Amino acid sequence: MVYSVIMAGGIGSRFWPRSREVHPKQFLNVLGEDTLLQRTFARLEPLVPAERTYVVTHARYENLTQVQLPQLAPSRVLGEPISRNTAPCIAYAAIKLRALDPEAIMVVLPADHLIRHSKRFRKVLEVAIRTARKPGALVTIGIQPTHPATGYGYVQYYTGGGVKEKVYPVRTFAEKPDVATAERFLDSGDFLWNSGIFVWRADTILDKMSKHLTSTWEAFERVVPHLNTPEEPTAIREAYYRSARISVDYGVMEHADDVYVVPGTFGWSDIGDWQAVYDLSTKNRHGNVLKGNVIVHDSSRCLVQSEARLVALVGLHDTVVVDTNDALLICHKDSTQQVKHVVEYLHAHQLKEFV
Repeated sequence: MVYSVIMAGGIGSRFWPRSREVHPKQFLNVLGEDTLLQRTFARLEPLVPAERTYVVTHARYENLTQVQLPQLAPSRVLGEPISRNTAPCIAYAAIKLRALDPEAIMVVLPADHLIRHSKRFRKVLEVAIRTARKPGALVTIGIQPTHPATGYGYVQYYTGGGVKEKVYPVRTFAEKPDVATAERFLDSGDFLWNSGIFVWRADTILDKMSKHLTSTWEAFERVVPHLNTPEEPTAIREAYYRSARISVDYGVMEHADDVYVVPGTFGWSDIGDWQAVYDLSTKNRHGNVLKGNVIVHDSSRCLVQSEARLVALVGLHDTVVVDTNDALLICHKDSTQQVKHVVEYLHAHQLKEFV
C-alpha cells in the first residue's frame, strides 16, 4: 500500500513576523483560503486517502494539526519531541509504517510547498511510486528549472540512462549555487531543482540509513519494540536525542546507490520567503500586492500586509512591509532570504516573545 508522510515541523523563520514558533508558516493562510498544510493534504487525498496519511510535526503543533486536519485520526499525527531536520522525522515515520505494512511505500513531502497543477503532480507521483517498488530504489521528484535560481538545491541526472516513463538515475546532488553556477546548471540541461519530495519503501529507506546514517538508524531501531505501547513517547524522545541533526539529503541520498529522479512540471514553489509570496500573488497595475488596511502613493512592485493598523507607503519600490500586532518587517525584496537573521538575533538576545 501507498502512504503519505507530510513533514510539518519547521518554524518558517524567513516568514517572520507572521510565522512564529507558536503558529509557523505551514499553518498559515499565505496565498488562499486554506493553509499550506491543508492544501498539501487536499492535493494528496485523491491518490492517498486520509486513513493512509501521516503528519510528522513538533509535539507543540499536534493539537493545531488536529484542528486544521480533523479528518486525521490522532494516531496519524506523530509528534517530534525536538527538531532534528528531516532524517529523524523520516526514520520515525518509516518504522511506524514498516510495522503496520511490511511493503509500505512512503510518499514524503513538506507541508509548506505550493503546487498549482495537482493532477500533473499526482501523475508524476504515480510514476515515482511505480519506480519505488523496485528493490532498493530511492526516488526523488525534480522540478524542471525555469530560471537560474540560487535558493534551491539541484539534482543532476544521467540523460542517457532513462529507465522508462522519464525516470533517470541520479548522478549527483548540488547545494544552493551562486548565480554563475546556477546559470551553468541550466545551460547543461541535465540539472533539476531538488523539490525535497521523496518516494520509497519504508524498509528500503531504513536499510539505506543502516548503511549511511548508522546512529539515526540504531536510535530508531531501539524504538521498534515499544511502538504502539505507552512506552513509545519515551522511546521516541530518546531516539531523537540520540540522532544527529541532519537532512535525509545529506545523510542518505548523496551517498546511496539506486537513486532515481522523476522530472516534473506542475507549478511548484517552496514558498521560501516573502519574495516568493510576491511572485505568486496577483498584482495591481503598479505591481503592488496589498493586503489589509494599506495606502500606497508613488510606490511600485511592493508587497504590503497589515493585520490591524493603517500602513501608508510613499515613494517606495521593490519593498516588503509586513505589519503584525507586535512586530514590523521592512526589507528590500532582494533581501527576503535574510529575514531569518532577524529570528536568529531574537533568539540570541532572549527576545522569545517575538519569535
